[in-house]
Formats: sequence, structure tokens, C-alpha cells
Amino acid sequence: MKSRCDDPFRRQIRQTLDKQTAGSSPLTADELFAKAVAHHGAGQLPQAEALYRQILQDNPGHAGALQFLGVLKYQVGQYAPALELIDRAIHVNPADAGAHFSRGNVLYSLQQHQAAVECYDKAIQLRPDYAEAHYSRGNALLDLLQYQAAVESYDKTILLQPKFADVHYNRGNALHALQQYQAALQSFDRAITLMPDYAQAHNNRGCVLNILLHYQAALESFDKAIALRPDYAEAHNNRGGMLNTLLQYETALENFDRAIQLKPDYAGAFDNRGNALLILKRYQEALESYSRALQLCPDHDYLHGMWLHTRRHLCDWEDSDRECQELEAQIERGLKAALPFPMLAISDSPAVQRQAAEIYVRDKYPERYPGAAIARQPRPEKIRIGYYSADFYSHAVSNLIAEVFELHDRSQFEILGFAYGPEKKDAMSQRLSAAMDRFVDVRSMSDREAAELSRRLEVDIAVNLSGFTEGNRTGIFAERAAPIQINYLGYPGTMGAGYMDYLIADPTLIPEASRQHYSEKIVYLPDSYQPNDSRRAISARPCFRADEGLPDTAFVFCCFNGAYKITPAVFASWMRILGRVEGSVLWLLEGNPGAVENLRKEAELRGISEKRLVFAGSLSPDEHLARLRLADLFLDTFPYNAHTTASDALWIGLPVLTRMGESFASRVAASLLRAVGLPELITATKAEFEELAVELAHDPQRLQALRQHLQQNHLTAPLFDCQTFTRHLETAYSAMMERYEAGLPPEHIQIARLPSRP
Repeated sequence: MKSRCDDPFRRQIRQTLDKQTAGSSPLTADELFAKAVAHHGAGQLPQAEALYRQILQDNPGHAGALQFLGVLKYQVGQYAPALELIDRAIHVNPADAGAHFSRGNVLYSLQQHQAAVECYDKAIQLRPDYAEAHYSRGNALLDLLQYQAAVESYDKTILLQPKFADVHYNRGNALHALQQYQAALQSFDRAITLMPDYAQAHNNRGCVLNILLHYQAALESFDKAIALRPDYAEAHNNRGGMLNTLLQYETALENFDRAIQLKPDYAGAFDNRGNALLILKRYQEALESYSRALQLCPDHDYLHGMWLHTRRHLCDWEDSDRECQELEAQIERGLKAALPFPMLAISDSPAVQRQAAEIYVRDKYPERYPGAAIARQPRPEKIRIGYYSADFYSHAVSNLIAEVFELHDRSQFEILGFAYGPEKKDAMSQRLSAAMDRFVDVRSMSDREAAELSRRLEVDIAVNLSGFTEGNRTGIFAERAAPIQINYLGYPGTMGAGYMDYLIADPTLIPEASRQHYSEKIVYLPDSYQPNDSRRAISARPCFRADEGLPDTAFVFCCFNGAYKITPAVFASWMRILGRVEGSVLWLLEGNPGAVENLRKEAELRGISEKRLVFAGSLSPDEHLARLRLADLFLDTFPYNAHTTASDALWIGLPVLTRMGESFASRVAASLLRAVGLPELITATKAEFEELAVELAHDPQRLQALRQHLQQNHLTAPLFDCQTFTRHLETAYSAMMERYEAGLPPEHIQIARLPSRP
């Protein structure tokens, strides 16, 4: 019900009297026309057509009969003859606004929207108070994605017909597209006031309320839409989407299933269903939903990437190389083919990753509040840093950065935490909140409200710890939470957003020649970009290989990265390594049953017994760290390296072998190894990686020397010197502020190494 074209003959019917005279006198052309229009208005189309043709037989230039016969043909879907008849009517009477309007309706139905707008413009020129023409013009502009112009047409319609519910509804749709959510809400409310049983308006009102994070009100709107129209598949789907946002995935699935039951070809519902199943780690079911969505709508936004990402979780690699190349090609063509995060494990091209991010940001999170609009304040006594995260609980990012919050120099910095993730009460969440000078829960606030609060609190530097990871609130930064905004730690790549001023990295992660692939200015810390918590506990519980299903005397390679990071090429390398190291085993994270089954099959296909793959179950962080000591060498993935998992291994003294690529995500392990003093474990090619893995497995003395290096430098290596790291980070914050206070734009910044602590 987005657009509706009202034909002018309906009004004419109300205004035309039946002038048929008594007796046997023949009817005049005008009387015949009035009779034809009456039949037309009553839905008696064959009778109306016969009379129109009777008129035209005697008077081929009768403009009214030509136009209304054209309208009739339009109504029965015969657009070509409709257009021909209406064009003849215009030729006879070019000043008839109704004919131009009817011509626009035909062109609109032919999806020639720009030509339709030109017809509506002509009708309005001839009759400025033509409300229907203003409204239909707005609908055509809406389909042309010219949202502001559409709103202007709707506003003119409302001046002429203020009680026209449809125009308020479509005005709300245009304002929604413009991300003017409060104004859109007002339009939907007005439409509902005029037409309380307007199910579509209730549904779209719920969509806006969902974006504004007014979840209870959104739920009520969706429920009202469904009560009015129980078969309203879109409302069931949108209700499920909101429940996904609320992390109520099982209930959301019920809504998606109902939407699909009502509308079996509903690609969007299959897509959303896949999203819920993916988060629930029901990967095979998620893949089936995404596959069905792809069958129904191959170009559905971001679907191809999610489908391939889910296959990666299952280690389902059939035709993987071709699919990855096709996905990269789609992104290079500017298509909305994949979300930014899945591309980190699919492509090693920083250029492709930047383009994926820019496509996504333009689509979902365009800049809404320019940084220049924030009034410059006098230099604060303390620089106020706001950390924004969905993961302020026991999570990989928090496990890394927790001590930084505690070590910040409170004489120079004030630290605020802005939490928008799930409410999880654990030891880490308590530690984090205690480490902040102020801890703010913004989960129930809209992006704009959260950003406005941040500005009211006069945050100087807003640090985005989530990037494009699960639960992120990129919209807060699009609304400008602070004069300086930083992309850091949680997302290993560019966000492709002009409102993210800086990306904190190090010289290994982003060489100078690669800066062009990052929209942010790069702040180079001297050692590694990654902090590490020196308080990370390691369980004292004794660990034995037998407890983990590992052979006592075998060489144990391991990798505890997520299954989606394992590519066919990486696994093939691992199998060649096992083939050259007799009796060795590969110890992997158990992940999900589908991945385990597929990896076992892939091993057998490559001539390696599936029994040489050992899968580890889930343990608490401290117990996992303890059991890592049972392994001999950590084998990294490519192009998405080990990040926190690599730090875990190095922390307990387990050497990590990595291959370094071109993208940020493929250079993280190299950054960590250089910061811990083991650059010799960085390789550049697949062949080098395999050769060094085999050499180390056959050289226990060399491997033991690497272990001893890690043990001896456990607390003194830059990677694990959190106090010095924090000083480097604070120096970076101060440098950014100095540029800002001097009225200078963001620029690349290099931080010099400070003396390590004694």
C-alpha cells in the first residue's frame, strides 16, 4: 500500500448527471458519455467500453471518451493501448490536467517513474490544486529514492487534503528512508488517527519504534497490525526481527516461521530466520534458511556473504574458491553482497574490505551529525575518554583491555564506559564497571539519544570497541558521540566511515603503503596495538593429555581459532604438515558438530586419518589457558589470524606460527610475535609456513628455546607490559587532542616508544 493512484473519473462520476432524455430521441454524445461513466464507476466495464467506443465511432476526437477508455484499459492491465488512447486524448485537449494525470498513472505502472513524474508535473501545472497528482508524484519520487522531494509532494497533498490517511502513511515511509525517525513516527500516528484499522501503518510504526529502541511500543504496534491482519506476513517478520535485537532468538524464530507459512516465497523472512539460527549456533539450519533465501532472491542485500560465512562455520568448502572470488567481484562492483565482518575471513584484500565497509556504512549508517557542529570547549583539566562496547563482560575484547581501564592515569584522564550489549553479571563485568569513573547503560537509548548524552557529558574522545562485530551500535558514532572518534581493538579493519577519525594500529599491521585502504587516519603505537591483561589467571588444576584425548608422546599441533577462520587452503597446509610429522596430531576447538564431521571427512580425503584430529570442548578461560600447555606448537589461520587466541598461547608459553598477509586481520599475529620478541615465527608464504612447522616439530631443542624465551619474557616483553602500553595509548590520546585543540584535522600519528617499566 505504498503507492496508490486515484483516477479522476471517480470524481467525475460523482459530478455527472445522467442526462438521458425521455422518449425515443437518440442520446447526445455528452449523454452517452455520462452513461458510460456511470457504468464505469459501477464497475460495469464491458458496458462502459461499448459506450465509449460508440461515442468514438461517431466522434473519434472525443477527448473524454479517449481518456476514459484509456483509463479502463489501464485498470485491466492493458497498458500499451491505455497509453495510446490517453495520448490521443491529450493531443485533442492538451490542457486537460486529468489526462496528463492518467498518463502518469500508466507510466508509473510500467515502472517508468521519471516519465510519470513529468506527467504529474504537467497536470499540476495545469491544475495547481490537484491533490491526487501531488500524491502520485510523491509515490513516483519515493520509488525513485528521491525521498526529500517525495516528502515535499506529500506535504502539498496534505495542505489540499489533510485527512488523506494514505499520504500520511507514505510520507512516513519517505521520512523513514531519510532516517528522520521522529517525524516518520508522527506521520504514521496521523495516518492511524485518520484510519485506526490501517494495519500497514501500525506495522511501519513498529519498525520506526524498533529503530528508536522503544521495544515495548514497537511490540504493541506489530501486535496491533497482526490483530488487524492475522495473515500479515511482513508484520510477523518485523516482529521477529525486533525479537532478534532483544536476543530472544527462539521466540523470533516462531515469528519467522509464521511469516514463511503465510508467504512461502518470503526471502526476507528466510534471511532473518538464518540470522537467528546463526547466533544460536544452529549452523546447518541457518545455512538451509540462507540457501532458500538465495534461491528466492539471489541479490537480497548482504545475503551472499552471510550464506558463505555460515558455510565457513560448518567447514563446508564445496566450490569455496569460486564463491569467494564471486563475492569479492560483487563488492568491487559496489553491490551490497556481504557485511564487512565476514569479509575478514574471506578476503585478504584491504581494498575489498574497505569497499565492503563503505557500502555498508552508506546504506545503514551515513553520517548524521558533522563533527564541526560540536562547539569547541576550552582545554579540559582532564581528557575525558568514553569507551563504547557491547562486550563489557567476559569476552575476548574485555579480557584484553580490562587492565588498561584500571591503569589509566586519573590525574590526566577521566574514563567513562558506555554499555549497550547484553546485561551479563559476571566477575569481568563487575571488574570493568569498577574500573570506570562513570559507567553508563545506554541499551534503552536510541543512537541519537546515546550520542547526545555523550556530548552532554563532554566526552572528548569516543573509542569504539565494537566496530562491526555482533551487537555493535555504529549509529551512535554516526550521530557524533564526541569531537574525536576512534576505531579500536574490537574490529580488525577499517570501518569505511568518514566520522571515524582514527584507527589505532602499529607499524606491522598497517604499513605506510597500505594507508590508502583505510578511511581513518592511523595512530601507530610503537610495539603492538593489542593490550594484554597481566592479571589473567591460569588455573592451577593439573592438566594431562589423556584428559583431552591427546597421545602422551605425539607432537601436538593446535589451533583454537573459530571454525569460520579455517579455509580449505589452510586446512590443506595443516594436513601436509601432519603428513610430514609422523604420529603428530592436530588439536582443534570443537565448535559445532557439522564442522567436526566435515573436518574429519576433509582429513580423510587428504590422506590423513581422522583420528589424528582431536577436538577440545569448552572450558572456563583460566582452565583453557592451563590446558594450552599440553600443545607443542600453535598453527595460525589465514587470512584471519588468531588474535586473542594467539595472545593466550603466547601468555602461557606456547609458540605461535603465523603467515602474514596484506589485510589488518592477516597481520595481527605477526604484530604480537614482534612485540614478544619472536619475529622468526612470521612467514610470508604457504610454503614457508609449512616448512617451518615441520622443522620445529623435528627440532625439539629449537622449540624448547622458543618456549624458554616466552617464559623468561613473560612479564617484561612489550606485549605483556600493560603499564607501558597504557602510557603509549594515553600519549596517543593526548596527541589527538592537541591537534583538535589547535584546529587541525586528524592526521597520521606516530607514537615514540617510552622506556619500559623497571
